[in-house]
Amino acid sequence: MSLPQKTNILVIGSGNAGLSAALSAIQTNPALKVTVIDKSPVSWAGGNTYFTAGAFRTTHNGLDDLLPLVNNTDATQASRIDIPVYTEQDFTTDLQRMTGNRTNPALSTALVRDSRAAIGWLAANGIRFQLSFNRQAYEVNNRIKFWGGLALKTQDGGKGLIEDELRAVRNAGVDVFFDTAATALVADPTSGAVTGVEVVNCGSGTRSKTTIAADAVILAAGGFEANPQLRAQWLGPGWDSARVRGTPYNTGEMLQIAQRDVAAKAAGNWSGCHCVAWDADAPMESGSRVVSNEFTKSGYPLGIMVNRDGERFVDEGFDMRNYTYAMIGRRVLQQPGQVAFQVWDGRTVGWLREEEYRGEVVRRIEGESLEELAVKCAEVGLVDPGRFVESVREYNASVDDDGQKRWDPAVKDGLATKGLAVPKSNWALPIDKPPFLAIKVTAGITFTFGGLAVNPETAAVISETTNDEIPGLYCVGEMIGGIFYDNYPGGSGLTSGTVFGRRAGRAAAEQAGKSGRLGRL
Repeated sequence: MSLPQKTNILVIGSGNAGLSAALSAIQTNPALKVTVIDKSPVSWAGGNTYFTAGAFRTTHNGLDDLLPLVNNTDATQASRIDIPVYTEQDFTTDLQRMTGNRTNPALSTALVRDSRAAIGWLAANGIRFQLSFNRQAYEVNNRIKFWGGLALKTQDGGKGLIEDELRAVRNAGVDVFFDTAATALVADPTSGAVTGVEVVNCGSGTRSKTTIAADAVILAAGGFEANPQLRAQWLGPGWDSARVRGTPYNTGEMLQIAQRDVAAKAAGNWSGCHCVAWDADAPMESGSRVVSNEFTKSGYPLGIMVNRDGERFVDEGFDMRNYTYAMIGRRVLQQPGQVAFQVWDGRTVGWLREEEYRGEVVRRIEGESLEELAVKCAEVGLVDPGRFVESVREYNASVDDDGQKRWDPAVKDGLATKGLAVPKSNWALPIDKPPFLAIKVTAGITFTFGGLAVNPETAAVISETTNDEIPGLYCVGEMIGGIFYDNYPGGSGLTSGTVFGRRAGRAAAEQAGKSGRLGRL
């Protein structure tokens, strides 16, 4: 299959947002030619989506509303499940709380209101959903309790999501090309409308440059998280040393190209990003397609974290894990050497997720005493073992167990410390029961929050020069700016990609159908 010289709709990027846009476009008008290109080789298909756990945050009316969507729950199991209703107001409140009330109201309203319909649309197109027992539920008193407003994931996580979406778009007639990098946007000098994209194709071992004419272009190429120079420039000092959690191909050039060629307007939190506690032994410049999301180390609310000097530095229990994990990496990055140690004892080790903490995917540092654990941590970078032991004992002495509260990881249980400069607000149990476990972590950047300004209804890109829409240009996924600031509610990134991907695909198809510039191809 040869790269086309013209197409009605050209989507740049093969992640969830781009594939959602492509599928939406061709379903809106099956007579149109829709093409997806990605600069990565096919072996890296899916962008950052591939590396996610596949979690989707959506409004819902409880378990009965979600059961028709999932394939991993039978009636017996369902009778033991507790999933609180998650309303539009709940989702909106979480977005506002996580972003310090800076989320763009129109964008966040669209995200929230369309979330459930977007999930239903994906399911109707063959995307396999499951209840996220392994990540979002704990079994307490023989009840399976979901928490944090999040219950759904895709089968096989991001890998399964990309498999399902690629199959759906190809079955619908969309052509997908890899090894094809966009290098410039072509615009009509009179109207300013985008009319095509200059690309470089490196397939089949040869390099060729061409221009693809298009009625509409949808940008879905991700942020700049895999570009150390841009990270240092826009996120700040030290960020060039962060580990890249996902694809190495999200390097930000499409953001720069859109600003350079058509004066696309910047928007959002350009110094903010999604950054998790990440295995310190993970690769530096990209995630692993094999280990993938299992390098995430999100069990810190069940224990404590200390830096390499042996000092605690963050309230590990200030909120539910899926409201804190996207910003906890920033706290780690700010520590000496950009590393920390997560620590647990025999009480809580069994509650850690096996996929993140089993010996096959992480170096487990174990000891029968705190002193032995500290000595072993010193072998991999702990500078002050003595202070490490002191910090754990100070923490233990501060645990305020008045017998009135019960430890429950599925709720904010109020088990807290007293008298510490750095408190722990929930799930505070002493760390004094052997065996002890520590894991060395660093910061793993997932995606950046700065992006382009868009019309929330259509995801059409706004011009910096005129403050009007740039005809023929749309933007989705991580390239949209203004939704997330500093932090985000877990699972809302994939939902955003689908919500605005659907809107962009529909609007682009309607525009292409009306303009008739290239006709039916």
